[in-house]
Amino acid sequence: MPGKVDTAKGSARERLLAAADELFYSEGVQSVGIDRIVRQAGVAKASLYNLFGSKDELVQAYLDARHANTREQVERTLTRFRTPRERLLGVFDAQGQLFTEPDFNGCAHMTASAEAQPGSPVECATDRYRQWVRTLFTDLAREAGVADYEGLARQLHLLYDGAGASARMDRDPSAATTARAAAAALLDAALTDSSRH
Repeated sequence: MPGKVDTAKGSARERLLAAADELFYSEGVQSVGIDRIVRQAGVAKASLYNLFGSKDELVQAYLDARHANTREQVERTLTRFRTPRERLLGVFDAQGQLFTEPDFNGCAHMTASAEAQPGSPVECATDRYRQWVRTLFTDLAREAGVADYEGLARQLHLLYDGAGASARMDRDPSAATTARAAAAALLDAALTDSSRH
């Protein structure tokens, strides 16, 4: 996830995104107004509208930045693993790293989607993130040799989502370890089933 950025440094865009990231992630998209963001970023309100056009566009940029950072962390973690099985299960290791961050407050995309209007830029950003997670699991399940790789990907995506909700609501970073164990059982069962066909 994006780290704390000094809002006194950087371009107006960087400062606005840093302020949005901190405030939206800790307090929620709807509860934080534009005035607080521009005040924390130390920029004029006109700068926000010139750079992003609307609060929805700023929220979309915030979510896209979180998506990019999560993707980078997952991809970096997966480079440690050699086999397709290890890589698939490694997604939960990467997720577990996110859960142990001091400011972990759940999935930003899940939280924002609960407040998003249908067809809004916010919904589009959350949909892109969800599609990336599903595609990641689908590709890794296919590489692992699972016949019904799309079915397994749906199951693993549910585990991933559930681990995120559990880590946040139960304040339990070990949720990723539990999800990983369940994912291993599902993967092994799917591989056994695949070898029978």
